[in-house]
Amino acid sequence: MPAPTALIADDEPHLANHLKEQLLALWPALHIVHISASGTDAAAAIAALNPDIAFLDIQMPGLNGLEVAQGIEGPTRVVFVTAYDEYAVQAFDEAAIDYLLKPLRRERLARALERVKASLAPAEDDGRLAHTVHQLLQAQWGQVQAPLVAQLQPAHGANLAALMPAPQSGTRLRYIRASRGALTHQVPVDDVLYFKADEKYTVVRTRSDEHVIRTPIAELSAQLDPERFMQIHRSTLINQDHVEGVRRDESSRMFVRLRGVDGELPVSRAYVHLFRAM
Repeated sequence: MPAPTALIADDEPHLANHLKEQLLALWPALHIVHISASGTDAAAAIAALNPDIAFLDIQMPGLNGLEVAQGIEGPTRVVFVTAYDEYAVQAFDEAAIDYLLKPLRRERLARALERVKASLAPAEDDGRLAHTVHQLLQAQWGQVQAPLVAQLQPAHGANLAALMPAPQSGTRLRYIRASRGALTHQVPVDDVLYFKADEKYTVVRTRSDEHVIRTPIAELSAQLDPERFMQIHRSTLINQDHVEGVRRDESSRMFVRLRGVDGELPVSRAYVHLFRAM
């Protein structure tokens, strides 16, 4: 296999150089192709050089690390290296392989590199990965939602979707019941444009109204027709029948536009592949 390539993005040069030294000490075969001091430069360099891995800081001039990750169109894996722990959930929503906190600990970086190497493994390793996932599915996890499959499949090429437990038999949801005051509205699922998690509630948006229910997104996803409802973000399910189009901004981040809705909904990197045919 050719030498693996990596990009480092950090607006503090001494931290970027320290990370480079640590990486090369732990993985001598790794080739650092570029060091960026801003998110804008990192996004351009990733698009031009298509490195195997990008080690991204979060807070950078221009674009932040999350925005850079969301705009990546190719197979570049992402590891976040940051002083801020509050972005971890968003980071993994962008299909990050790992999330490292500064100051870096050598043993923690070594574990992250093992994950990176596993993600770069050739296709013949897919059977082992698939077996592991299958065991997890049969154990305590139960049904694994689309985000995990979306994160694993592009990196490994395995048909992990085939390992998903078959949905339980039964009719799909036809109506959503949402209470407002003394009145309970019965909203046809066909009329729903999207569902969006909002703290403890889920917003149900139609062309004419907006309702709030307590059913979590994961539970809704299991009851809706997967041929019609698509997850585009950890917190968002959209009705494909109402999609008007998709748009990319100057940093390649993707947004979905729905008929009857002002504004757009962001697509996280874990789900961008669903729109490649559009």
